[in-house]
Amino acid sequence: MEINYAIETNDLSIHYGNFTAVKDVSIKIERQKITAIIGPSGCGKSTLLRAFNRMNDFVPNSRVTGEVLLHGNNLYGRNVDPVEARRRIGMVFQKPNPFPKSIYENIAWGARINGFKGSMDELVEESLRGAALWDEVKDNLKESAYALSGGQQQRLCIARTIAIQPEIILMDEPASALDPISTLRIEELMQELKKNYSIIIVTHNMQQAARASDFTAMMMIDDNRSGGVIEFGETRTLFTRPTDKRTEDYVTGRFG
Repeated sequence: MEINYAIETNDLSIHYGNFTAVKDVSIKIERQKITAIIGPSGCGKSTLLRAFNRMNDFVPNSRVTGEVLLHGNNLYGRNVDPVEARRRIGMVFQKPNPFPKSIYENIAWGARINGFKGSMDELVEESLRGAALWDEVKDNLKESAYALSGGQQQRLCIARTIAIQPEIILMDEPASALDPISTLRIEELMQELKKNYSIIIVTHNMQQAARASDFTAMMMIDDNRSGGVIEFGETRTLFTRPTDKRTEDYVTGRFG
């Protein structure tokens, strides 16, 4: 049976000027699964993640070679609108970044500028429910998003992403700034979200990758300081029976 992948890369390399930050990545991300990207600091995890929705376009002197395929179309093709690509592939950042607006407007604003024509009240409630936040904020929708706790702000940012109805959600260390209880809430939420979305997460937390993801990509730096994927597969197999000694050293804590 042919698998309909959420996103695929073919020989994807990401360059900043003359420096190649990520080199020759070819992976296939399955739909409605959680895929973790792990590896030591500086190996290009976040750079790779941001290539999936063209966030690296904002970095001066950056360029991409190879392909990132969504439904068979290269996201870096000439006729692709990067704004539309970012709508279809939403992103949640490491640090919660709510807008300086009310809780309601944090959800409504993005949907509004993307041309949403339906019932905004229904969309706000549906998005907040999808982020497991509705019951906590339903009586305070006009209050500033800054009044929320860090964990609530991160779930609000997830709700804001859901509101623009993406196919894929990228998460760049979404729980690294949160306490253990809020981290667990985010991990539980990801399990619910994957019923409707494909999720790709960068994490430095090996326990989180092992707990939360279905698939894992292990990245490492080569002698030229370029990052690349050295191993990719089901998380359970990669953590218990890795094929690369460097992966084994990293996931067991022996890596230099």
